[in-house]
Amino acid sequence: MHRSLALYLPPEDPQAFREHYESTHIPLTKKIPGLRAFRYSLNVSAPEGESPYFAVSEAEWDDAQAMGEAFSTPEGQAALADIRKYATGGAVVVDYAVREA
Repeated sequence: MHRSLALYLPPEDPQAFREHYESTHIPLTKKIPGLRAFRYSLNVSAPEGESPYFAVSEAEWDDAQAMGEAFSTPEGQAALADIRKYATGGAVVVDYAVREA
């Protein structure tokens, strides 16, 4: 299993982020071929103090190759291009293999 994680920094307009993310970005993301699961939260907190992140999302793929192939499709490219439209505060995106413990 392979995952990609996006940590979104606070946007210029939180309400516009929420509206675009849920009405536009999620439907685009769900069209990406090979996507196994997608989770997100717009309520990010920290154990102590304020979280530096506004939102988080996690996408799940069979493996790193499947993720790479998915993002190279027109659907994957559309979802990636859309990030610039709502993530005005920036985002940290990482991907990683998942191991069971």
